[in-house]
Amino acid sequence: MEIRVLQYFLTIAQEENISRAAEVLHITQPTLSRQIHQLEEELGTQLFLRGRRLTLTDGGILLKHHAEEILALVDKTLSDFQHQGEVCGTISIGSGGLSASQFLPPVMQAFRARYPQVRFEFYTNSAEHIIERLNQGLLDFGLLLEPVDVAKFDYRRLPECERWGLLLRRDHPLAAQDVIQPQDLSRLPLITTARLPLQKELSSWLGYDFSQLDIFGTYNVVTHAAMFVQSGTACALTIEGAVNLLGGDLVFRPLAPELRMTSVLAWKKFKPHFSAAGKFLDFLQAWPGEGADKTAS
Repeated sequence: MEIRVLQYFLTIAQEENISRAAEVLHITQPTLSRQIHQLEEELGTQLFLRGRRLTLTDGGILLKHHAEEILALVDKTLSDFQHQGEVCGTISIGSGGLSASQFLPPVMQAFRARYPQVRFEFYTNSAEHIIERLNQGLLDFGLLLEPVDVAKFDYRRLPECERWGLLLRRDHPLAAQDVIQPQDLSRLPLITTARLPLQKELSSWLGYDFSQLDIFGTYNVVTHAAMFVQSGTACALTIEGAVNLLGGDLVFRPLAPELRMTSVLAWKKFKPHFSAAGKFLDFLQAWPGEGADKTAS
């Protein structure tokens, strides 16, 4: 399977038409059709349903997901090696909505003032997805809410803690309270994190099993839950840092007794220092006031 053919496949998936895709790729339609036919034979599955427009089969959807990851990794690999001897290229950072991420902008601004040919790429998702992309080499750094398994990574624990609370509409009866206690959550439709380690921490805070709550749904990024909170469908258990990124007529009320968790900035072990990400790591570790309390290796 050639990289070039994967690029052909993704172009067809985007254009939903062989002729338009051939024009974009500057090749003939028969050549493109032959390449895709050969790819389908190689994989042993049909990739497109033919009609007025081309749509992906289940096999095509799976290949699209893998092809995008493969080509992203190829681009990142080429970028890292093409720029040896000069500090330029893209540094990719994954994070959820964490208050701890506020330490990054001044570091990044200062780094780019020194190395103006560098740019940053941001990826937002849950810790599990960020760890997956770190392992795949698609991310250079990941900002992760603990508890999280970072045994495969080097990391720095960040000093700012994330405070848990309840996101709700301003006109909700509980919005009149300063804090939310365990008994307030009984029989209340809730949207909460899908991460099992975090659910266990919340169970410990509640004093009873998490499954006894009325869980309307779960989220991997709290912005997905905000529309349900806004509609009055449910309230969301989340951290304050994620809420600060939201607008609208929503309020955050902290849990009591207080529940706080730390976060870590993680990266793959043995990161080469000739890359832009390696230089950024050196810069980050020397940054005054970065304040991380531990490096693991």
